[in-house]
Amino acid sequence: MAKVEELKELHNKKGYKYYNFGNFYPIEKEKVYKKGNSYQFRLRSPNESFIYNLSKKLRQNIDNPNFLTVEVSKRTIKQFFISELYSFTPVVVTADRGVFWTIQRDGDIMKLQRLLHDNLEKKYFDFYGERLDSSQNFIQLLEIKNRVPQSIWTSKNGKSFKFFGNKFRIVPNEDEVSQKLAFLALSCGLGEKNSFGGGFCVGRGLG
Repeated sequence: MAKVEELKELHNKKGYKYYNFGNFYPIEKEKVYKKGNSYQFRLRSPNESFIYNLSKKLRQNIDNPNFLTVEVSKRTIKQFFISELYSFTPVVVTADRGVFWTIQRDGDIMKLQRLLHDNLEKKYFDFYGERLDSSQNFIQLLEIKNRVPQSIWTSKNGKSFKFFGNKFRIVPNEDEVSQKLAFLALSCGLGEKNSFGGGFCVGRGLG
């Protein structure tokens, strides 16, 4: 991203960035990626220009000492009815006083659902310039899939730090607004810290 001015600006800007990615797979039995092996990862965004520019640069990534891009493929997914969302990476949500929401620290599921909904509504307005008239939360059912908080490790300026989150199974409501928000969660991530890999989801439904 640092090699394309448009992508560099996006990476460095504050606020929503509208891209999200999952972990490398397949996962090794020892939980450690191995030198010389091939892995895949998925990256999503509703911003077609971003996908085009990044795909182009990834194809040119032939002299990187850390990893070599072997192949890049692009797939366009149109809005479809989503019956379930599963988060493959931890969903990060900031609750009170900048503290990450966890069942141990907070435990208020209704507040969690409101924070997730409000975050998606703000993303939708910021990206599309359209306010959604929602009469209910987009979440019909939320199931927490982890016993203890999950973490995302990252580093900046030589210092390591981590974000705490949870993995969810979500059943969205069936109305149009709820489905739009569920699809946005699928396209650019659920919750916060999406550009760090937080909240990467897969959807089940009728495509």
